[in-house]
Amino acid sequence: MANHSSVFKAVLGTIGRKTSAIHKVMLLAVMYDKKIYFSRHRPDSDWFKNVLANPKVTVQYNTRTYHGTARLVKDEEVARTISRLKYPGEDRADEKRVVIEVTPDGL
Repeated sequence: MANHSSVFKAVLGTIGRKTSAIHKVMLLAVMYDKKIYFSRHRPDSDWFKNVLANPKVTVQYNTRTYHGTARLVKDEEVARTISRLKYPGEDRADEKRVVIEVTPDGL
């Protein structure tokens, strides 16, 4: 069975690890196998650190808001697949990245 994928801009909402305030950031996301993925070259961004501290997130896309639970992807093959989907035909598609997987509630 084939995995369907798409790449889109989404707003990721996280809970601040120090302030507990809601933080939102627009990122390029990948939908793959009914999950939403966000990635970075390095794990130094606030949104990434916030997700690791509190995995409850929101993802806004078009007019919908999805609530979900995020986790760090430890499977390197999945991380490589996400990078290749996110950056098709680009050199950076093969760079090692840290990847967060969001499982939307109800899926």
